[in-house]
Amino acid sequence: MEYTIVGKIINSHGIKGEVKIYPLTDNINRFDYLKTAYIGDKKIKVELERVKYHKNLAILKFKEFNDINEIIFLKDSFIYVDETEKVVLPENHFFIYDLVGSKVFDTKNNLIGILSDVIQGPSNDVYIIKDVEKDKEYLIPAVNQFIININIDNKEIVVNPIEGMIE
Repeated sequence: MEYTIVGKIINSHGIKGEVKIYPLTDNINRFDYLKTAYIGDKKIKVELERVKYHKNLAILKFKEFNDINEIIFLKDSFIYVDETEKVVLPENHFFIYDLVGSKVFDTKNNLIGILSDVIQGPSNDVYIIKDVEKDKEYLIPAVNQFIININIDNKEIVVNPIEGMIE
């Protein structure tokens, strides 16, 4: 089964087994529709009983845990959903975890580097491309002017950088 990370448990909340979740999703309200989730590396299956929000955090109550002592070990664990609970993205939109690790080429098929991270900005994202051989990082805005093609299956991205963008 394939899993997608949707949040990280950052602490307990109260004494009745609730946890504070730092959302790793653009839509914090996606927890409203979540019925089942998986916690940590062992993918412990849990059912959501209740969701509320406070200061850009989701506070979740799982049916399986009713006491603070039962959930302490979950701190710093990631929360996953399976493919059936995954959000469907519009065409030409991608999950960051699908992009990270992709080889980035220019339009002449020269390897520029590996996409190491994505900076999410208010107007557009910026791809951080790591060139290991030159020990450099390049920042490429994720806009149609520069991003020519993204192939998630092959983990390859083709860019058309302007002069001075890649040195």
